[in-house]
Amino acid sequence: MTLQQLRYVIAIADNKSINKAAGLLFMSQPALSDSIKEVENEIGISIFERTNKGVSVTPDGSEFMSYARQMIEQYSLIEDRYVNKIRKEKFGVSTQHYTFAVKAFVELIEKCGMEHYEFCISETTTYEVIEDVNQFKSEIGILYLDSFNTDVLTKMFREKNLTYHELFSCKIYVYLATTHPLANKSSIRFEELNDYPCLAFQQGKNNSFYFAEEALSTLDYQKIVRCNDRATILNLMIGINGYTLCSGIICTDLNGANYKAIPLENDGIMTIIYITREGSTLSKMGEQYINLLKEKGKGTAGLVG
Repeated sequence: MTLQQLRYVIAIADNKSINKAAGLLFMSQPALSDSIKEVENEIGISIFERTNKGVSVTPDGSEFMSYARQMIEQYSLIEDRYVNKIRKEKFGVSTQHYTFAVKAFVELIEKCGMEHYEFCISETTTYEVIEDVNQFKSEIGILYLDSFNTDVLTKMFREKNLTYHELFSCKIYVYLATTHPLANKSSIRFEELNDYPCLAFQQGKNNSFYFAEEALSTLDYQKIVRCNDRATILNLMIGINGYTLCSGIICTDLNGANYKAIPLENDGIMTIIYITREGSTLSKMGEQYINLLKEKGKGTAGLVG
């Protein structure tokens, strides 16, 4: 197989359509289909399952795809460095919706001061964070573990050849607007939140209590509003007196001074972690980013240990 054929495979997977991929690649659909069949015959697996609705990646194809993406990424680095003579630093992070992760990313870019770089940060679902690292889209993924989700998520990490590393542990805080009726309390009991809507991030088709970004996801919330955007959640905190549960790390220079975190009267602990590919070594960018994250952890009153 050739590098060009690997690019064909990736294009089809990304577009979920042979016809659409063929158009973007400026080639005919039959020619693209024939090329993919050649690859499948050579490696002895079916990469795609073809239906009248398009194509989807098979389980065997998903594993092959991760290696194909890695190969193309590595070739691209070699090409930029030695053919195009461009030394471009690349670094990617996928994270649950954590302001402190974005803040650390901003500080990393400011600190680097490089002329050529390609950085990417993705705030996304728990499942996609894991998949992005598994498929080499991101070097690092930022998640949390607690007593409820640890067994399920760590099993998933092992199955996908990922390793997790602890950043810091913290108590659970209630994140709400400064205009909220409970905003002046020094601590909040869970029962006091019953009259207000809990705000939670949608997890898409992979929705599960184990994938929830918010701690204490299995509790019985009388009112709950789900959305998939951090800015929307911040607006809902003000508009409907909503709240969410978080680590207590506040970044006012990004979200503004209209929000605060108040300790929840609960014994629960969140452990913020990062995941990487098993056996991989952090790049210099990765090391700097992790150090910045650890600094953010030191800044929370909810830090444990």
